[in-house]
Amino acid sequence: MAQEHKLEIFRGLVKFKSNITKIWGVLVFLTVITAVEVVLGIYKAELPQIFRDAILGMKAINWIFIILTLVKAYYITWDFMHMRDETKALRRMVVWTAVFLICYLVFILLQEAGYIEGVYTNGFVKKDF
Repeated sequence: MAQEHKLEIFRGLVKFKSNITKIWGVLVFLTVITAVEVVLGIYKAELPQIFRDAILGMKAINWIFIILTLVKAYYITWDFMHMRDETKALRRMVVWTAVFLICYLVFILLQEAGYIEGVYTNGFVKKDF
């Protein structure tokens, strides 16, 4: 018994006639996003000042790169890994596990960075493990 896959993307805004055309549609979408990232990366120095202004402690261009990367990761997971056809519980389990793991790794990174910054600032080791 073959399972029918949903043949739309963008929450149903674009519909395809077959799986092959859907795969090509998603591939074109991901290629366009990647091309935008590459062009922004190449012309990063020549971009207007608004892209270099700080938003929440980071340059706006860096936020654009992060958001575009998350959009690509979402569509790769949603369409090519067929998460759209899974049950809601499995989708949540996969997403929330990744979210908690990323938050934990960022916490560890910030703790270590703070410690190393303190060592370089004060010139001595505060804690000896």
